Amino acid sequence: MTKPFEVHESGALLHGTKADLSVGDVLVPGYLSNYGVGRLANHVYVTQTLDAAVWGAELALGEGRGRIYIVEPEGALEDDPNVTDKKFPGNPTRSYRTREPVRIVGEITDWVGHSPEQLQTMRDGLADLERRGLAVIYD
Repeated sequence: MTKPFEVHESGALLHGTKADLSVGDVLVPGYLSNYGVGRLANHVYVTQTLDAAVWGAELALGEGRGRIYIVEPEGALEDDPNVTDKKFPGNPTRSYRTREPVRIVGEITDWVGHSPEQLQTMRDGLADLERRGLAVIYD
C-alpha cells in the first residue's frame, strides 16, 4: 500500500496515466488531458510520491491498466496549483507541472493500487464536485 505524502524511495519524479508508453517517449502539453473529457492539457504533471502517481494512474481517462512512469523533465517545474495550498498547505504531495517536455526513463510495475472502497470514495467525491460545478482544474 502507498502512503500519502511519502516520497518514492528512488526520489525520482513519477507520472501516472493509462497511456501505454515506452522508455524514451516524451510527454508534452497540448494533448488530451488525463482528466476532464475533451480538455487539452496545458502542462505535464509529475510527482515524487508514489501515492499521487497511483491516483493519477487509477483516475486517468482511457482504457487499459494504469501505468506509472519514471520521468525526467527537460525544463523548469512549478508547484501544481491544483493541490498546493488549495487542498493541502505547502506541497506535501510533491506535485509539480511543466510546459516543457518530460522524458520517460523507466516504469514502476510493482505498485499496488488503492482499495476498491478508497477508489469509489474518490470517484464519488470527484463526481460530486462535477455536479456542483466545482471540478475546476487550474491548468
